Amino acid sequence: MISMSQAYSIRQLKKQGDTVAEIARKVGVCRNTVYNCLAEDDLSPKMPTTKRRTKMLDPYRPLIISWLEGDRSEWRKQRHTAHRIWVRLTTEEGVEVGESTVRAYVRTLREGLGHSDTDDYLDQRWVPGEAQADFGEADFSVRGVKMRLSYFVLTFPYSNIGIAQVFPGENAECVCQALKNVFEFVGGVPGRIVFDNATGVGHRVCEGVRTTELFGAFAAHYNFAFSFCNPNAGHEKGSVEAKVRYLRSNLFVPVPHMTDPAKYNAKLPGMCMKLSKEHYLKGEPEEQLFMEDRFAMAGLPEKPFDIVRYERPKADKKGKVKLDGQHSYSSDPSLAGRELIAAIRATTVTLYTAAGEFVCEHQRAYGKAPTDTSDPASQLAVLAVKTGGWVNSQVRFAIPDKLREHMDSLPKPDLRAELRVMRDQNAVSGWDATVSAMSECLALTGRIDEAGVSLACARAATGEIVYDEKVDLAAYDRAVGIGEVA
Repeated sequence: MISMSQAYSIRQLKKQGDTVAEIARKVGVCRNTVYNCLAEDDLSPKMPTTKRRTKMLDPYRPLIISWLEGDRSEWRKQRHTAHRIWVRLTTEEGVEVGESTVRAYVRTLREGLGHSDTDDYLDQRWVPGEAQADFGEADFSVRGVKMRLSYFVLTFPYSNIGIAQVFPGENAECVCQALKNVFEFVGGVPGRIVFDNATGVGHRVCEGVRTTELFGAFAAHYNFAFSFCNPNAGHEKGSVEAKVRYLRSNLFVPVPHMTDPAKYNAKLPGMCMKLSKEHYLKGEPEEQLFMEDRFAMAGLPEKPFDIVRYERPKADKKGKVKLDGQHSYSSDPSLAGRELIAAIRATTVTLYTAAGEFVCEHQRAYGKAPTDTSDPASQLAVLAVKTGGWVNSQVRFAIPDKLREHMDSLPKPDLRAELRVMRDQNAVSGWDATVSAMSECLALTGRIDEAGVSLACARAATGEIVYDEKVDLAAYDRAVGIGEVA
């Protein structure tokens, strides 16, 4: 292949009377190239098409195409991958071929057939003031305890603005509270919200969705329309699907630390807005487009909605009530056997007498494992941050006298440090083992530290620790000056 400048030189030299040999020598090409250039009758630019070469899988091309075409009628999560096609070719057809060869061949076939390895998002038109909603999951450190929480995302496809709120669950109380927080931040109510599915706000009945009473009342109070995308078709909402991933990558990496989830949620919308940029299609700032979203929204109602679900559980012999199947909340022992009123919100459970008199309030428990608020360990996460509650805490009254006297004598920073040791070890070894290890550590060394408590727990769990060689611990005493004669 020669350049156009070389072709021009070849023809000019021929025009001047040079021989083919002389032209080849002057231009730096072989004589056959000179002959071919002189014989070419059309030097117009040629379309750069790719010539298809015969491939070893071509005999199986119709079979592979039939598998790919058959996938069109199957559930999107049960379609042929390139790996599965390779397996079927090698096991069912006896083809000796590498997986990488099949992958490249299938990729070319998909492109030719208009297929994609991933589901296509519908190119939908969204008007200002409409929204999409979905949940994602991420790890958070809450008062020093790492846990996986859900985060709710409400995105506005017209402007591509998305706002998140973090909650411990995905039930109706959490969904409504997240929506209320976003409504109050933006100062309006979307005209319509499309949800990924009925999880949290209702359940499917045949082709329809029956929403919970709480969500139905919430939607009526704020007067917005809502709908759900088709089952197994979350890809219909490309805007929020992409925003869930984007916010996780840009806000929750590295793992965020929080002491008060409510305060963190109050700051989160502003953090989301700072991520706004130029719209990927419209070429305008997303914040500017979001002004049109806000202008199209309805105003907030005069009175805010109280997001609460009421139940009337009966207290057991110890004055405890059980909610959500496995979570026990203590009240007053004098209320044993009596019917109480439980006000259940996204993050709190408040107990009242049957006459509506306030009894107590607890943090709402989540998860499949049974919990009990009378368990002292349930207060450790809060105490490790807010040590001012130590004197009246259940933890203080549940530990042995000598350990209590030791911790009572500590200044606040040291008390906080030991409570954090107790909190972290409890998560690994449980309450009884942790308290026993702390007491042992205190008796042996006169102090409590993370390494000593961890070692005592390990010894209690597995028996005495045996070393390969005899260890002379006196060396450590000499290093710190213990046992030296003045």
